[in-house]
Amino acid sequence: MPRRQTAGTAFARKVSWRHIIEGCQSAFAVTVRCAGLDAFALRDDASQLLGNTVTYSIKEIFYTLQGEGAHAGRPAVFCRFSGCNLWTGRESDRATAVCQFCDTDFVGTDGELGGKFKTPEELAALIDSLWPASYAPSKYVVFTGGEPLLQLDTALIDAMHAVGFTIAIETNGTLPVPAGVDWICVSPKMGSTLVVHKGNEIKVVIPQFQQDLAAYEGLDFENFFVQAMDGPLAAHNMKLAIETCKSNPKWKLSLQTHKLLQIP
Repeated sequence: MPRRQTAGTAFARKVSWRHIIEGCQSAFAVTVRCAGLDAFALRDDASQLLGNTVTYSIKEIFYTLQGEGAHAGRPAVFCRFSGCNLWTGRESDRATAVCQFCDTDFVGTDGELGGKFKTPEELAALIDSLWPASYAPSKYVVFTGGEPLLQLDTALIDAMHAVGFTIAIETNGTLPVPAGVDWICVSPKMGSTLVVHKGNEIKVVIPQFQQDLAAYEGLDFENFFVQAMDGPLAAHNMKLAIETCKSNPKWKLSLQTHKLLQIP
């Protein structure tokens, strides 16, 4: 967005922050991280400069069972953010993407209950409305994508905690995690730089080009999972995943049970 010639410093900062927040979140995170700054504190400052009008772009929101990893079978509200920093989501760009095997539609805001939300409270209220009222103590939300850490911020985390939710994220691990997230699942992709080295579970899709599982084994995660890549070689990849776990018991097999059950 071009700056007006007569704009003062404060207005210029607003223009810059709006551009960062709405279109360049990943570049912003990398820049401030390299500078040794707190990306989330700066992003919250940006929200205040804009009058707390940060927009969350959501592809879809739905209530289902977690299908993968350590919490497989657990009821959860899934909130899928639009956008990713490893692929545009367009098939025409898949061949040049860092992550070429993604099986998720995260483009736009046209999915179930998708849209743009101007406040964290508005988004939190919608998520809360999907949870059965009689089971309030076990509220569980999974922020996924795309890449949720392009948009998930302290304000939304606080809003979700305020309505009683435990917060989980599914991230590619290339962006720092804000404080307050209760469950961190990292799924690293070859060709990207992993900056999240600590969490609750790491889930590696196999096989990937030049992949070395040993490189992850020294990281500070509670659970180590491998998951067979879907697609035309799914049967072969599942055999590989099973043999990987049997030969190295540090790793456990993660199944996409939601696909087997034909649920979202």
